[in-house]
Amino acid sequence: MALADYAKYDGLGLAKLVRDKKVKPIELVDAAIARIEKHNPVLNAVIWTMFDRARDMARKKLPDGPFRGVPFLLKDALGDLEGAPTRQGSALIPATPRPRSATLVQRFLAAGLVPLGKTNVPEFALLPTTESRLYGPACNPWNVRHTTGGSSGGSAAAVAAGIVPVAHANDGGGSIRIPASCCGLVGLKPTRGRTSFGPEYGEGWGGLEVEHVVSRSVRDTAAMLDATAGSVPGDPYWAPPQPKSYLAASRKAPLSLRVAVIRTRPDGGAPHADCVAAVDHAARLCKSLGHKVETVDPPKAWADAGAPWIVLYATSLVAQVDEICEATGAKPSPENLEGLTRGLYAMGSGMTASQYQRALNALHAASRAVAEWHERFDVALTPTLGKPPIALGEIDIHSTDLGRTIPALLDFVPFTGIENSTGQPAISLPLHWNAAGLPIGVQFVGRFGDEVTLLRLATQLEIADPWKDKHPPVWD
Repeated sequence: MALADYAKYDGLGLAKLVRDKKVKPIELVDAAIARIEKHNPVLNAVIWTMFDRARDMARKKLPDGPFRGVPFLLKDALGDLEGAPTRQGSALIPATPRPRSATLVQRFLAAGLVPLGKTNVPEFALLPTTESRLYGPACNPWNVRHTTGGSSGGSAAAVAAGIVPVAHANDGGGSIRIPASCCGLVGLKPTRGRTSFGPEYGEGWGGLEVEHVVSRSVRDTAAMLDATAGSVPGDPYWAPPQPKSYLAASRKAPLSLRVAVIRTRPDGGAPHADCVAAVDHAARLCKSLGHKVETVDPPKAWADAGAPWIVLYATSLVAQVDEICEATGAKPSPENLEGLTRGLYAMGSGMTASQYQRALNALHAASRAVAEWHERFDVALTPTLGKPPIALGEIDIHSTDLGRTIPALLDFVPFTGIENSTGQPAISLPLHWNAAGLPIGVQFVGRFGDEVTLLRLATQLEIADPWKDKHPPVWD
């Protein structure tokens, strides 16, 4: 295979080349490394590399998994790999090698993936933009002055630029779907409990977080879920039963679906016109494919989930910072935490156990209300974001003024945190670009446990309005 052909393939496509002996894993690894060296000075997507280790892995016998020999990148948050540091974009965390790999990473390795390094994140993965004092900003391949989204922004930039076909991501308030929208990718947030946080953790952010990937194709997304899904004994959450194969299930076209089109924010405000245009385009596509499309107002429970989400977001940060400080002897200070993180830490420190428990109860109530609402609709269609990818620097990571910062964050991402609160699966698809050439994703939300319907619909839409040949200026 000529080096120039590498980025034409998705992950399964590259794995097939390896399986058919048309290319060796070491050739793929070298191709990916060459692209990191070419594009990373512009994108700042990869913040730690392990090229020698990756080359050594590629030369040895790899597990015979569905992605054997495919280059891969781990996110610098929860992407724990034995012998590699995980700093979560924070100077508070030393660059100490992790003593063991996360359950999810073990499954990535068993699938035959070859990790090349870690990707850029905002501090503690807190933000919908990937900017930190420790690493600097990740830049969007579609326009390097704009955000990649966050918190999986480094992973999204690397995939969008053709460095790797798929990369690790996780999602506590939209951190898979936000960068997928900003970078023109597929981003599935699975159902709560579908993937494990073992062996180190039971849950993330009070059950808000879930693990998966960002990719350029629906089939890679489905195949990665096959490779990684499943709880382990001791996990606090277990998702409903899964199919024998998500990939196989995704190939079957869905029956006529009842699609609820939501063009307004949960608070009743209007998203940016580009985001509404993206939803209208997706709704027309769905209708042309035989689905029943109905424009409706957002469920009241969506708005009710906002304030409790903030409580879990802030208090989970406090627990994390306190645990690190206890282990290292450090103290939270302006030298080791950004202003925005310190502001959230102070806010969370002032919250009580009663507030935390009541927030959980409120989210459980919202989950049941949304489940009842979904008896009328198979999927909901919304904008992924409230506006197009914002300019880098628009969110002030150095400010402790949460009264100004949090409204700005929620204005950008009014839709994605809801599904973390309710635990539902949701997928962002790249079906629209604005006049400035920036990707504008749309989000489809499924019933709890029903990734299959989302993957079938996504496959159908990918065929009807393909994005495979749409590439950013920073590419391959």
